[in-house]
Amino acid sequence: MAAEQPTATVPGDQTRIHNIGYRSYDGPRLGRAYARRSLYSQSLRGAYGLGRSAKSKVLPMLLFVVMCLPAAIMVAVAVATKANDLPVDYTRYAIILQAVISLYVASQAPQSVSRDLRFKTVPLYFSRPIETSDYVRAKYASLASALFILTAAPLLVLYVGALLAKLDFADQTKGFAQGLVSVALLSLLFAGLGLVVASVTPRRGFGIAAVIAVLTITYGAVSTLQAIADVQSSSGAVAWIGLFSPITLIDGVQSAFLGATSAFPGGVGPSNGVGAVYVLVTLGLIAGCYGLLMRRYKKVGL
Repeated sequence: MAAEQPTATVPGDQTRIHNIGYRSYDGPRLGRAYARRSLYSQSLRGAYGLGRSAKSKVLPMLLFVVMCLPAAIMVAVAVATKANDLPVDYTRYAIILQAVISLYVASQAPQSVSRDLRFKTVPLYFSRPIETSDYVRAKYASLASALFILTAAPLLVLYVGALLAKLDFADQTKGFAQGLVSVALLSLLFAGLGLVVASVTPRRGFGIAAVIAVLTITYGAVSTLQAIADVQSSSGAVAWIGLFSPITLIDGVQSAFLGATSAFPGGVGPSNGVGAVYVLVTLGLIAGCYGLLMRRYKKVGL
C-alpha cells in the first residue's frame, strides 16, 4: 500500500486576519486649547511632585515648608507680643529668602523640560494638535505659577496673622498687595531664566548646577561690587550695578515703585528714573526668555 504523500504547504495558506476590535474615534476633538491646559496642569502638578513618586515630592514640599515657616514664626511672635507691626515687610520677605527660591527653581526647571529633551519626547508633543508656542507657554506659565504659589503663600500667612494680631487693616492690605506684585514679577523672571538655562542641556544634573550658578553667582558678584562702590562713596554706581542680577533687579523695582526698603548697601535703592530702567530691563529679560525658548523648541521639534 502506497504511503500518503504530504500536501505541499504554501506559506500564504498560514495567513490569518484577526479582528481585535480596534475602532476609530468618533467623539469630539478637544483641540489645542485642551492640550495646552492639560500640559500646563500636569507641569504645575509635577512642580510639587504631585502624580509622581514619593521621592519627587520631598524637595519641593520641604522648600515650601521652609518658605512658610519663618512667616508663621513671625506671626506667632507678633500676636504673642502684641506688636504694632510685622518684623518684616511683605516686599522684603522674598528678598530675604531668595536662596530658597533659587534652589526651588534650580530643582524644578530641569524637571520641567530636561526630561523631554533627554528622552526626545518633544517631537511627540508636536505630532498632536499643539504648536511650539503652546508648549512654551504651558511650561513657562506652569513654572511661574508654581513659583508664585511658593512666594505668595508665606505672604498670605503674614497677612492673615497681621489681621489676627489686629494690626491696621488698610496698611496691611496695601503692603500685602505690593508684596503680591513683587513676587509675581519675580516668578515670571526666575521661571524664564530657569527654563532657558535648563533647556540648553538634557542632563538634569547639569541643568541644576547651571541654574544655581546663574541665580546665585550673579547675586554674589553684584552684591560684592555694590559693597565696594558704597565703600568708595560711589553711591550712584550702586544702583546701576544692581541691573546685572535677577534678585537685585526685583529689589530695585520694588524699592523704586512699591515703597519697599532696599537691600542695597546703605539702604538706598534706585531713584524713579533709574527704577524705570529696572522695569524695562526686567520686562525685557522676561520677553527675551520667552523668545529664546521659542527659538530653542522650534529647532528641537523639527
